[in-house]
Amino acid sequence: MILSDKTILDYIKSSKIIVEPFDESSLQCSSLDLRLSNSIAFYEELDIIDIKSPIQAKTVTFEEYFIINPGEFLLASTMEYIKLPEFITAFVEGRSSLGRLGLFIENAGWVDAGFEGQITLELYNANKYPIKLYKGMRICQLVFAKLDEIPSKVYRGKYLCQKGATPSKIFMDFDKK
Repeated sequence: MILSDKTILDYIKSSKIIVEPFDESSLQCSSLDLRLSNSIAFYEELDIIDIKSPIQAKTVTFEEYFIINPGEFLLASTMEYIKLPEFITAFVEGRSSLGRLGLFIENAGWVDAGFEGQITLELYNANKYPIKLYKGMRICQLVFAKLDEIPSKVYRGKYLCQKGATPSKIFMDFDKK
């Protein structure tokens, strides 16, 4: 069941869902708009990405805005730090107004029950023009859904409590026994 604005607000006010900082004007009828932080990361020139090895990414912060060039892929982060209870999951959806400019947001847009942290966004500019993005702008929407029952496992993965634009840690999948 997708949560309505009333339920989202009730869960935030009762601390069942944590959103810091919370801006009530970001609440939509069935979602919560999240804002762009000042943290971005990108992969520098590589011959090949070996997913079994740690991948170096350059993380930078910006003051007011950054420009994503045509055909460029980078990671960004939400300003908000989210904490979901064990009975709520969420979907990250790009804003349609940005999609209409050719900005693809959130290739991996699932937030598991129990997740805590800032949400890393995957951004790709499919337009033939550079796009200027501003710190604090509404960048995506979080749609909350209630699980039919408490899961046997909640999220305790490698991105738990992440802050800022967090590069891939897929290499850690190969360390599992």
